Amino acid sequence: MIESLLRVRSLLTAIFALMVGSGFLTTLVSLRLERAGSGTLMIGLVSTAYFAGLSIGALRVAPVVHRVGHIRVFAAVVSLFSASTLAYGLFEDAWFWACLRFVDGLCVAGVFVCLESWLNEKADARTRGSILAGYMVALYLGQALGQFLLNLDVQQPAVLFMVASLVISLASIPVLLTRIAAPAPGEAQPFNMARLYAASPLGAVGAAMTGMMLGAFYGLAAVHVRRLGLDLAATALFMSTVIAGGVALQWPLGRLSDRFDRRVVIVGTFAGAALCSLALVFITGTGAPLLLAGAMFGGASFALYPLCVAHTNDHLDDSTRVAATGGLVLLYSIGAVLGPIGGALAMTVAGSQGLFLFIAAIAAGMFLFGIWRQAASAPVPGPLQGDYQLLPRTTPVVAMLDPQAADPDDTAQEQS
Repeated sequence: MIESLLRVRSLLTAIFALMVGSGFLTTLVSLRLERAGSGTLMIGLVSTAYFAGLSIGALRVAPVVHRVGHIRVFAAVVSLFSASTLAYGLFEDAWFWACLRFVDGLCVAGVFVCLESWLNEKADARTRGSILAGYMVALYLGQALGQFLLNLDVQQPAVLFMVASLVISLASIPVLLTRIAAPAPGEAQPFNMARLYAASPLGAVGAAMTGMMLGAFYGLAAVHVRRLGLDLAATALFMSTVIAGGVALQWPLGRLSDRFDRRVVIVGTFAGAALCSLALVFITGTGAPLLLAGAMFGGASFALYPLCVAHTNDHLDDSTRVAATGGLVLLYSIGAVLGPIGGALAMTVAGSQGLFLFIAAIAAGMFLFGIWRQAASAPVPGPLQGDYQLLPRTTPVVAMLDPQAADPDDTAQEQS
C-alpha cells in the first residue's frame, strides 16, 4: 500500500493543498456575506452557484482534457481558481461573488477530473483500493484542516482571500513538476437517470437527497453556528469536527451494511441523521454537546452517499457499475445545487435553526421512503451483496477508481 501511494504522492499532495484552500474559502465566503448583512437566501444562492459550477464542470471539462492534456488543464484551472479567489477582495457584492463561486466550482471540477483520471491510470486491480483510500484521506484532511485558517488574526479583510489564493496556487507545483507521465484521460459515461432509478430507487433518490443535505450544510452551517454565538475559532472547530466525524464513521457503517440487509442500514443511517439534525436544532450552547452532535451528524450524513452507491451496485453487473456510479454522482450534485436554496428558505422562515430543521425533514422523508422500499421489494440476498467501498462525492470520473470496477485484464493479470 505504501509503495502504491508513494508512486502518486505528487497528485495526492496537490489535492490536499487545493482542498485546504478550497475548504477554507467555502466557509470564509459564507461568513463574510453574513457579516456584510446579506440575507440568508442570498448566501444560499451564492453557495448554489458553486455547486452549479461543479456540476457543469464535471460534465464539460473531460473533453477539454482530451484536447489539450492533463497538465495544461490542471495548470489553467488552478490559475483561474487562484485569480478568482483574489477577486473576492476587490469588490464586496453578493451577485459578483455568486459569479466567482460559479467559476470556483468549474475550476474545482477541472481539478477533480484531471487528478481522478490520472490516479485511475496509475492504479490496477491490486492497488486501486489503496490509491482511492489515499485520495480520500488527502481530500477530507485538507478540507478539515483548511477550516483552521479562519483563526488567522488579520486586520485587512482581503488578506484571508490572499491566503486562500496562495495555498491554492501552491497546489499546482507538485503536478507541474511531477515525473508521472500524463495519461490519455478516461471518461465515464453516466447511466440514464430513468434506468438508474429503475435499478435502485432507494440508491438513486438517496444520493440526490444526501446531496441536498450536505449542500445545505456546507453552504450555511457556518452561518448557523456564528448566529449561535461561536467565534471564528469555534466555528472552524465545529466545521472540521463534522468533517472528521464523517470520515470516522463511514467504514464501520459500511462494514455493517455488508453483513446485514443494506437497506436496513441505509434507513437506520437516515434516521440517525434526522435525530442528530434535530439535536443541532435544539442545542443553543457553544460547548461540547454542539461538537458531539456535529460529529455524529457528520458520521451519519457522510456515510449515506457511499451506502447508496453500494446498494445500487448490488443490483448491477460489473459492466454497468462505473456508469451507474457516475450517474449517482450527478444525482448527488443536482441535490447539492438545490440544498443551499432550500436551507436558506427554511432559515428565512424559521430562523437560524431552520437549516437543521430542513436537513432533518429530508432525512426523515428518506427514512419513510426507505421503509416503503423495504415493503415494496425483496432484499438482495446476503451472498449476492457486493463489498462496501468508500467513494468521494466529486465527479463521475471517480467511479473508475472503485476497486470493484477493476478491468478484467488487470484481474486476469493479477491471477496469472
